[in-house]
Amino acid sequence: MNSIMKKYISIFIALGVSFASCDKKLDLLPQQSVAEEVALSSDANVKKVLNGAYDALSSGDLYGGSLFLYSELLAADGEIRWEGTFNQPREIWLKSILTTNSYVRDTWLSAYTNINICNNILSAVNVVATADQNRVKGEALFIRGALYFELIKLYAKPYSAGSVTSNPGVPLILTPTRGIDQSSFVARSTVEQVYTQILADLTEAENLLPNTNSVYATKPAASAMLSRVYLQMERFADARDAANRGITVATANGKSLVSSYAAAFNNSSNVAEYLFAIQLSAQDGSNDMHLFWSIPEFGGRDGDVSIQASHLALYSSGDERLDLFYTGAGDTRSGKWQQQYKVLPVIRLAELYLTRAEANLRSSTSIGDSPVNDVNRTRTRAGLSSLGSVVLADILAERKLELAHEGHAVHDLKRLKLSADGFAYNADKMVFPIPQREVDASRGTLAQNSGY
Repeated sequence: MNSIMKKYISIFIALGVSFASCDKKLDLLPQQSVAEEVALSSDANVKKVLNGAYDALSSGDLYGGSLFLYSELLAADGEIRWEGTFNQPREIWLKSILTTNSYVRDTWLSAYTNINICNNILSAVNVVATADQNRVKGEALFIRGALYFELIKLYAKPYSAGSVTSNPGVPLILTPTRGIDQSSFVARSTVEQVYTQILADLTEAENLLPNTNSVYATKPAASAMLSRVYLQMERFADARDAANRGITVATANGKSLVSSYAAAFNNSSNVAEYLFAIQLSAQDGSNDMHLFWSIPEFGGRDGDVSIQASHLALYSSGDERLDLFYTGAGDTRSGKWQQQYKVLPVIRLAELYLTRAEANLRSSTSIGDSPVNDVNRTRTRAGLSSLGSVVLADILAERKLELAHEGHAVHDLKRLKLSADGFAYNADKMVFPIPQREVDASRGTLAQNSGY
């Protein structure tokens, strides 16, 4: 793969910060490249490379914002609007993406570069201190599994489209790339093969990771990511069980819903509701969600993403989630990403309650708690009255409002077989193209997606 043909491992120097995000316009983090035989030669160095993997994960191209932005733009359906001057996000919003789109290219490159970092870590676990080997391996597997999950959701037909054993997924590369030879040119595995690998990585990660781990990946974070994967696959009993495991371990170790909805956002450090989040500070840059969703008054651009009346109309009177929207730069904005240099939550505990509720209802079970009780947790937190019972439509509506604009939109749309802006869930244009530079460099091994 052209994207990961590197003889050197990039080690990101954090200097007092765990990991941080940079926007794609200005990368302030210093880097150095050292040969892999040096970088992987000791316990300390492997752990530095692992820090580099987290830092890469938090880049603007990945969990530093773009992965959230893409999902919301693809599923906009008149509820949000791209008003910015950058053409690349506009192409995604309009579902008219060029194969040379630099955002689509950079996310692919960043993901595969980070996967290669993880592969290098996994190849050197034996030099890590024995007491830390499980944790280090679990963290690398968590990052690799999460990245393959994000890639397959964007660059391949959804699992719900069927034909998973024949639909092309993305290339699976599970060993370090340290030089260029014929084996470097890897064809696309099937959607099913990629999902199988994702499940293997995240399942092992869940088994290896500790219950708590500062701001890094934990057992509940891996359980939560597994619940997302199973939900996309419509394996509802498995999604239920993974969500329940995540809730059980997380709440036993101090995690809980914060007292108000607004308190779940714009925080300078992790709060009890965060199961995994991207750490930010004034010394380590911004992120794409703040950059594009906020306004100049709060250090953002010009308000590139606006919230439309059709979305606001979904909220009931008295819903405190509605209060988080604000007016600025001539339109309505999401307050979730208003403030600069604030932690960006990737997984919140609220999501697991709603996943468990949906999966329990679909399975006619009440593992962990009843669907109505799980839904009422987020409803009452938002200032709404409790429901006496729920049907599937109630749960899905609650999920849409609770997780609005946090990167779930198009993935929920696809698994539910809905449409957006006149495009069906399985339309060619609801899938990213494989970056043209990758197709050109692959010597014919990397097939382009249909419609491009």
